[in-house]
Amino acid sequence: MSTFKNWLNTTKNGLNEQVKKFKNKDFMNAVVAGCALVAAADGKIEEAEKNKMAGYMNLSNELKVFDMRDVIAQFNTYVANFDFSPEIGKQEALKAISKFNNKPEVGRLIIAVCSAIGAADGDFDENEKAVVRNICSVLGLNPSEFSL
Repeated sequence: MSTFKNWLNTTKNGLNEQVKKFKNKDFMNAVVAGCALVAAADGKIEEAEKNKMAGYMNLSNELKVFDMRDVIAQFNTYVANFDFSPEIGKQEALKAISKFNNKPEVGRLIIAVCSAIGAADGDFDENEKAVVRNICSVLGLNPSEFSL
């Protein structure tokens, strides 16, 4: 676990500048999709998880580059997909993320943000880690690179 925390802390230090570099709608959608996937890791997205995700995105220096109204609207779109059907929600979220499967630098950044969100409550549990490992797979990245 300490290896993951070291990686996360090191990664978060440069995250803000990296996010600014890739600031665009597809990237925002991929990040928000990853957040929704992590929130749905236990099979349902509860109000507390929505608040945690929105709160993290709003307070995160890395994600402040995006207009919060756009972030919330996109997050709610992914949540609605999960509410309609967990499988459709998962597929739609992964589709947004997969746009970056040939761009490892962007993929690593998506993984870093998803991991930071998973760890935001101090408990990056096994379900959340499994979701992030799946995101790694979609992006063509090795989960061990991120101590997952």
